[in-house]
Amino acid sequence: MTGYLGSYATLGLLLLASVLFFVTAFSANRVLRPARPADPFGKRTSYECGLDPVGADWAQMQIRYYVYAYLYVLFAVESVFLFPWAVVFDRPGFGMVTVVEMAVFVAVLALGILYAWRKKILRWT
Repeated sequence: MTGYLGSYATLGLLLLASVLFFVTAFSANRVLRPARPADPFGKRTSYECGLDPVGADWAQMQIRYYVYAYLYVLFAVESVFLFPWAVVFDRPGFGMVTVVEMAVFVAVLALGILYAWRKKILRWT
């Protein structure tokens, strides 16, 4: 398959093979599945921590849990950048420039945690 339309022919064959694989997989699923799956009592009820569910199925979630998770991920990922800095800092030629860059980086982290503290986001109520 050479020439101008050769790459398009290759792409067309690849798309045809992927569609055939998709249709074959779903057809095999339909043929091999049980006709009437077992549905014993309690199979579709929710199960949590070994206790039967009590109460309504809708519960309001506090936004502060998401904020804690977001702040944790944010500061954990940013603190991972400290390790490569420590490795590079030891090499010759990376003196004051790396110290200033890391000071700016840590200052941004400190401003973020200070902002979260001042807005009382970190207070557990």
